[in-house]
Amino acid sequence: MRANPRPLVVGIVNVTPDSFYDGGRHGNGVNAAEAMLEAGADWIDVGGESTRPGAEPVDAETEWARVQPVIEAFARTTAVSIDTHKAVVAARAIKAGARVINDVSALSDPLMAAVTADAEATVVMHMRGTPENMGALTHYEHLIDEVTAWLVERAAQARSRTVWIDPGIGFAKTAQQSLSLLHHTDVLVATGLPVLIGASRKSFIGHTLGIDHADERLSGSLAAVATAWTKGAKAFRVHDVAQTRQMLDMLCAIQGAA
Repeated sequence: MRANPRPLVVGIVNVTPDSFYDGGRHGNGVNAAEAMLEAGADWIDVGGESTRPGAEPVDAETEWARVQPVIEAFARTTAVSIDTHKAVVAARAIKAGARVINDVSALSDPLMAAVTADAEATVVMHMRGTPENMGALTHYEHLIDEVTAWLVERAAQARSRTVWIDPGIGFAKTAQQSLSLLHHTDVLVATGLPVLIGASRKSFIGHTLGIDHADERLSGSLAAVATAWTKGAKAFRVHDVAQTRQMLDMLCAIQGAA
């Protein structure tokens, strides 16, 4: 069996009123981030604009006002990523101490590539269209090959020392396509780029298991993480830090015993 470094758990801190699972729960996000770090998060990912299906965009000033308190509270003591597709917000976050840019649009802002030069790492994610219209853009001739090639091409534009790729589970993907991407995580790993998976509590889990409410999708989320880990993914963006950390540590312990 392959040696595997300790997988990274990325705690999701959405300081937005309309995210699909935790919208409005976190206030300014500082308490939530603190709790996630205590539960074992390796870094926290702070977002001020919802990317759920159908979400409407917000302006840069509103987005920055939401994320600024969390970044300034934790950036000196832990790894913080800014979840944004706006170069101006990313630049402010990096100046405030964030180390990672997590761009769901994979550098679609023409100024973002330059900003990535100031970040320790960049995450590029596959998505078609925008959250408002991505549900109508799910036709692929060869899903795995198309997503992989697109991510490699976008990753080459980033200037950070480390560039992660994220297949964008649920973003312009049907439930079946999301399952297929998880099953073929090893194809992404074979590119040589580190792979981050964000599947936590998403609708494809509810569709697969017949569970309407995101509050009831923890087991499916853990199954998605476990599968992607066995295929070689190295980081996992999750809402449930403690449970994910424990499960991954147990998987690593079992593998180590072999």
